[in-house]
Amino acid sequence: MTAGQHATPAVRERGRWRRWRRARPFTAGLLVALGGAEMLVTLRAPLGVLLHIGPQGLAAYLVPGVLVLCGVLLVATPQQRVFYAVLSLLLGLVSWLTSNLGGFLIGMLLALVGGALAFAWTPNKHRAAPATTDVPASADPPNGSLDDTLPIEPVEVPPAEPAHHHWPAEPGTPRVTRVDDRG
Repeated sequence: MTAGQHATPAVRERGRWRRWRRARPFTAGLLVALGGAEMLVTLRAPLGVLLHIGPQGLAAYLVPGVLVLCGVLLVATPQQRVFYAVLSLLLGLVSWLTSNLGGFLIGMLLALVGGALAFAWTPNKHRAAPATTDVPASADPPNGSLDDTLPIEPVEVPPAEPAHHHWPAEPGTPRVTRVDDRG
């Protein structure tokens, strides 16, 4: 019996959760969404030091709302991560002007770090190694079809032309082109 056969359901669920989380920019989406949520909370805070630009500014609510949406969409659709990352970076910077100095800097920094992480995230490209089988070259392919078991013959490649034919002997020396004016 192997160790995998004795795994409890909780361990298997944790493994599935880990695989799902690593297949997308989860931390980046979480940080962007938290940054937007923090900005929304500071807009509704009963503090006397809050800044309000315009008539309670629609942008003050729109920017953090779109940031929360970008965070959710980063997790939901990782294929579009570059667009959402750039959008969250731009909105994080715009929030400095529209949303109480970016949620007193905390929300803005969360959105910027999350956007940078989302932009830098790449999907895991681990592929299983192809299974190698020891098939003799003289064996007939199944059903008479050709496959990759045919031997490959080496091909002779002519030597490349030396580089000194194309470049001057010293860097920086001009090439002189002679023009014959004899008519």
